[in-house]
Amino acid sequence: MNYYLDTGKNEPAYIQLYRHFVNDIISGGYSYGDKLPSKRTVAEEAGVSVITAEHALGLLCEEGYIESRQRSGYYVIYSRDDFVTADCGRNGKIWERSGTDTIAINRDNGHERLRADSDSLISFPVVAKTMRKVLLDYEEGIFERSPNQGSRELRQEICSFLARSRGIYVSPEQIVIGSGAEYLYGLIVQLLGTERKYAVEGPSYNKIQQVYKTLGADVEVLNLTSDGISSEDLAGTKAQILHVTPFHSFPSGVTAGISKKHEYIRWAKSRGGILIEDNYDSELTVSRKQEEPLFSMADGADVIYINTFSKTVAPSIRMGYMILPLHMVGMFNDKLGFYSCSVSTFDQLVLALLIKNGDFERHINRVRRRKRAEDKKSES
Repeated sequence: MNYYLDTGKNEPAYIQLYRHFVNDIISGGYSYGDKLPSKRTVAEEAGVSVITAEHALGLLCEEGYIESRQRSGYYVIYSRDDFVTADCGRNGKIWERSGTDTIAINRDNGHERLRADSDSLISFPVVAKTMRKVLLDYEEGIFERSPNQGSRELRQEICSFLARSRGIYVSPEQIVIGSGAEYLYGLIVQLLGTERKYAVEGPSYNKIQQVYKTLGADVEVLNLTSDGISSEDLAGTKAQILHVTPFHSFPSGVTAGISKKHEYIRWAKSRGGILIEDNYDSELTVSRKQEEPLFSMADGADVIYINTFSKTVAPSIRMGYMILPLHMVGMFNDKLGFYSCSVSTFDQLVLALLIKNGDFERHINRVRRRKRAEDKKSES
């Protein structure tokens, strides 16, 4: 441990120490299950008091990076693998057959995916505190019209968050903010047009098809297996635009394996197709294996990435975002740049601050920690 703390910096020593630990944990310096040095050792090596070291370790515990075990010490419980789904077949799902593979189908048949899990909602006091700070900091600025693609503050914070959590590196210009996934589906059809055929997973979230068809798109349903879309269906479709939910398909719970993801990429490149990667609910799921977004795997393929904050913050937060390939930004501005942002400036600034000050990630870490503990308990 070789942490330098800047005593002249306008930031408490325990926060600087905390940030050093976070960087080491996220970068893999400390892996899941590793034991951290004791608070006395941390204090001695960092040149701070034991109380300062204890504050830093306590904050790491609060955020879900580590946990304190009685008479044992501090252990890392953060894992990058926590951003994807675990095994399916739980929580009310039933097993059905699809071709030669078994997949899990939720009983609601894909018509609803915004049911609130009260244990997964962000803390009301945290949101209320953040709202008050936005009001104090921006005052009448909250009445200003948002840029058409969304507030610069929020798009910048989303860029930073995706780089830390997903390995997705983009610029704010590539991000479009909108009032939920369905609104963004509509923008996609208007951007890409209805001359080309669209394909979706079967089963899939019902509103994907509804929005596409309502706007005049020709939609084909491709059979979903336990590893993703059937290779036979994928090879046989005449679609040029493929909408997939590789992290956690709803309502099946299927997660596409790495080989299937590469198959999607090859499919898009071989026919000049476009992948719509819908990663709804991906932050709050846990997995035993590392997953990588199609967007960061693209290797020359066109991938549009979509996600929302409906499950990570609250269902009433009708806010989502999509990331465009860099070469599509100009096309979007030319065709759809006249659209005003459908989310209020105030809501965007609140969410931007929740991400910037760490409350959003602390919330995600706490939920993943709880889910991991529940999984261990159910397995024992």
